[in-house]
Amino acid sequence: MNNFEREKYSRQILLFGEEGQEKLKNAKVLVAGAGGLGSPISTYLAIAGVGKLILADFDSVDLSNLNRQFLHHEKDIGRSKVESAKEKLLSMNPGIEVETIGEMLTESNIESLIPECDIIVDALDNLETRHILNRLAIKRRIPLIHGAVTGYDGQVTTIIPGKTPCFYCIFPRLSRKEVFPVLGTTPGIIGSIQANEAIKFLTGKGKLLEGRLLFWNGLSGSFSEISLSKLNNCPVCGSLNEINDIK
Repeated sequence: MNNFEREKYSRQILLFGEEGQEKLKNAKVLVAGAGGLGSPISTYLAIAGVGKLILADFDSVDLSNLNRQFLHHEKDIGRSKVESAKEKLLSMNPGIEVETIGEMLTESNIESLIPECDIIVDALDNLETRHILNRLAIKRRIPLIHGAVTGYDGQVTTIIPGKTPCFYCIFPRLSRKEVFPVLGTTPGIIGSIQANEAIKFLTGKGKLLEGRLLFWNGLSGSFSEISLSKLNNCPVCGSLNEINDIK
């Protein structure tokens, strides 16, 4: 770590030391989605000094995105979301690397599209792709931070393969994809919590949202949480044993 980096990250080095900052610098994080959740997630990971971000999103910027997807501006309408996001992130922190994947993630291509990474952050907007991402995370035994929003409300949990319930355990059924309402601040809050979970995991600090689903109610301004249990004979994670060496 050079003196420029020591000064740039000095306030968070006070929290987890240069060792923690080096862990962030050496980390590779996949952010699946470059929209409402992906904007705060990738922004906070970038300015925290995560060395490599891998952004996956097949979509292009639409005018209706701009109330919440702050990495994109009116001039970006029609442009690839991952390329738009990459430009903004590198302008905020030229010292990191940003890789982009501009294809839709499917069961048949996800293995070849997604490179090795230390953690996956779910910033998607549909259950079908989330289940595909969950299966990849379980197969590769990569921690997965799930977040979702609708309206004023949101939720977050951290999935550790072999230790916690997987996404299928929590949400075994698919739902019809539809346009849902969302206030711009909701993904801002949830995405920030997801980024915080990723940083805690990478630096080895704090207590993760393992086996807990955290809810945010924007109308009451309150958080609540429930404990999660593994699904008996889960077809995705049921055969995994406890993994002790992920962290």
